[in-house]
Amino acid sequence: MFARNVSFHLKSNMLSDYTRTLENEILPLLRKQKGFKEEITLSNPGSLDAIAISLWEDKAYAEAYNTNTYPEVLRTFARMIDGTPKVQTFEAVTSTFHNVAVAA
Repeated sequence: MFARNVSFHLKSNMLSDYTRTLENEILPLLRKQKGFKEEITLSNPGSLDAIAISLWEDKAYAEAYNTNTYPEVLRTFARMIDGTPKVQTFEAVTSTFHNVAVAA
């Protein structure tokens, strides 16, 4: 399994707009992506910083998403996000999502 970690800074008072857009527009788009497994977004109520982690079957699917669909996702969130999100990628070592065994 492979993970994309996107950290970003929301504009003031945009968390609810971000959440609504994620649920109504982005998650349906992600679910259509080959190899997509899971999405989790983390935010701290006292901060505008947030992290979105998506899990993929393997690196190739995550890279295809990054090249073909992620630019559209960025455009959708542009009015809600301050600055440029930082994208990091990781090979998943362990996971309890869906009881999926991950090779070490």
